[in-house]
Amino acid sequence: MHATSQAAPQRKGSPWTGLGTVFVKELADHLSSARMRILEILVLLTGIGAVYTAIQDIRTVSGDAPYLFLLLFTHARDPMPSFIALLGFLIPVIAIGLGFDSINTEFTRRTMSRLLAQPIYRDALLLGKFLAGLATMTIGLVSLWLLILGFGLLLLGIPPTGEEVARGLMFLIVAIAYAGTWLAVALLFSVIFRSPATSALCALGVWLLFSVLWPIIAPFLAQAIAPQDPVAALFGIPSVAQMQWEQSLSRLSPNTLFAEATLAIMHPATRALGPVFQSQLRGAVIGAPLPLDQSLLLVWPQITGLIASAIILFAAAYVLFQRQEIRA
Repeated sequence: MHATSQAAPQRKGSPWTGLGTVFVKELADHLSSARMRILEILVLLTGIGAVYTAIQDIRTVSGDAPYLFLLLFTHARDPMPSFIALLGFLIPVIAIGLGFDSINTEFTRRTMSRLLAQPIYRDALLLGKFLAGLATMTIGLVSLWLLILGFGLLLLGIPPTGEEVARGLMFLIVAIAYAGTWLAVALLFSVIFRSPATSALCALGVWLLFSVLWPIIAPFLAQAIAPQDPVAALFGIPSVAQMQWEQSLSRLSPNTLFAEATLAIMHPATRALGPVFQSQLRGAVIGAPLPLDQSLLLVWPQITGLIASAIILFAAAYVLFQRQEIRA
């Protein structure tokens, strides 16, 4: 008696077959879409407004002041926030706008089954859409960075130093990782929900949670985890344990990681993030800038946290997409 068994079908060829085709097609769609044009104009106008306001104040500063070009990105004057603060607000909006309908729009148009009938696996489809969105964000951020440098060079009349260019490039890497995190959030909800409107609302809800509500929630959670020290309560200040818990909980937000990373990179005088103890100031010259490598060591956990968040969220979207049933 012979037992018969049917072997599971095996995929032929590389799972990344068709990745380049999906990437090029999605990138062309993003760059030529009216949605992207509107977002680009929004970012361009707000960015130029913030930089122009900064230049008006920078002109009063001596030309020998260190890191003059970094002030283009970090200087703020009421009511206009700094350029970095604007990017912290606008990058999630643009990333969500690019990714909220990446997958579910193929279902609503009934093109997913026809697309996967081609020599394109789900692996290549999902990764190609993610990389195309990330490349679109990268092109926009690099172009905006170069535009601001040229704008500052034209109006200030002095070139940036090598240190300033290096810090600007590191800022670009952090901004791209930040964009990748929110793009992965949008892609995950696009896989979970078949309705583009639902996925957009959920992604925007997560963004509002971490950008607006989480800074309010984190202190209350810290107080619940680490009760108030009687000595600290006597002086009306939080205990060290509460401050540490609040800092740790706040760093669950990509917005906090981005803000801390850009603070240390674009403000060279930053020596610590969070509570500063007397032992940390021993031997330090207050106000003296740190070299770039020391600033990177300070925020390396924040940078790796952003990159890890994007990878984990994309992996979750990948697993869910692989388990979905595709019908014609």
